[in-house]
Amino acid sequence: QVQLVESGGGLVQPGGSLRLSCAASGRTSSIYLMGWYRQAPGKQREFVAQITNGGATNYRDSVKGRFTISRDNAKNTVSLQMNSLKPEDTAVYYCSANTRESPLASFGQGTQVTVSS
Repeated sequence: QVQLVESGGGLVQPGGSLRLSCAASGRTSSIYLMGWYRQAPGKQREFVAQITNGGATNYRDSVKGRFTISRDNAKNTVSLQMNSLKPEDTAVYYCSANTRESPLASFGQGTQVTVSS
């Protein structure tokens, strides 16, 4: 199993920036994909961004050009740099990891991001 712990959420004004980080522990050698999801109040969890072991990235359309996902394989961490934040980015953000040992992704406990003036 893999355990994930997020950090870096908070309150920011529209147009501001935040950087989320996630540290993985446990069977990290089996991870082949890491990413971020988010869930706003009253909505389903949605995909935000992902990055493979080789560094290939994918983003949901609404965050392209504003968010950047990065990964440090040696430290088993993944980060999400969020710029030009909008009120609609407000949500609980969850780190995710896919491993070769399970068809289901693992998620962290989440960190709150609130974009408001």
